[in-house]
Amino acid sequence: MTRQNTASTDGARAHARAQAADATIARPIMPDDVAASEITLAQRIPSGGYACFVLGRGTRVRFGDPDGAACAHLLLLRAEAPWERLNVADTVKVPWQAYLSAGHPLLSDQGRVLATVLADSSGQHDTLCGPSDAARALLRMAGAKQGLEPRDIGPSVSLFRGVRVESDGALTPTGGSGAGAAVDLVVHLPVVVLVANASHPLDARVTTDLDVVAWSAPDDLAVRTDADPEYQRAVENTEAAWLAARNQEVSA
Repeated sequence: MTRQNTASTDGARAHARAQAADATIARPIMPDDVAASEITLAQRIPSGGYACFVLGRGTRVRFGDPDGAACAHLLLLRAEAPWERLNVADTVKVPWQAYLSAGHPLLSDQGRVLATVLADSSGQHDTLCGPSDAARALLRMAGAKQGLEPRDIGPSVSLFRGVRVESDGALTPTGGSGAGAAVDLVVHLPVVVLVANASHPLDARVTTDLDVVAWSAPDDLAVRTDADPEYQRAVENTEAAWLAARNQEVSA
């Protein structure tokens, strides 16, 4: 391989372009139920990788496990007020359910719905253990790109690596559900999304790629009439906060 001179601007530019030409950037598996022109975010996160991005209200985001061993440590913070963030305890308490599945809200520490699980073909998730040391380090790096401090990185939920509580209180890892599983969320308030693809605290297996794809889907915000009253109250809190924020923008 020819060694390129990077001492000059021209040489550095030529070297950078050569590197870019040789690089293989993996693309996520795109959903077949969404037109390519509607996709607003598409990213593949490798094992040991992380991502940070901002999603607007009414965005639908799909986390995919194409090879069957991803572990997405997920933390959400309200974009307009990042001191308001995912509260895992309330996420478990309000719907009276510790195991994530379709219809489950992800609640903030102010009793508002940041996102709701719309679809889930995995069924193997964890709200109890929080991030592993490796995942926490990755989440901190992701947060730093949004101006967040290490103290801002709280407990997260984990997608695609399950945990169950035994009758004696012991936590038992249940692994994943195989290749091709996906989880869809709809975003209720603009959020900063931090996600790390790293091993689970109770499951040290090396992770495989994680896919993230998002698109605008405001109709998915429709409130379920069959929802529990606790969920409906949280949605009312959310809608009030959204309306207040919009009125403040108009009057500014």
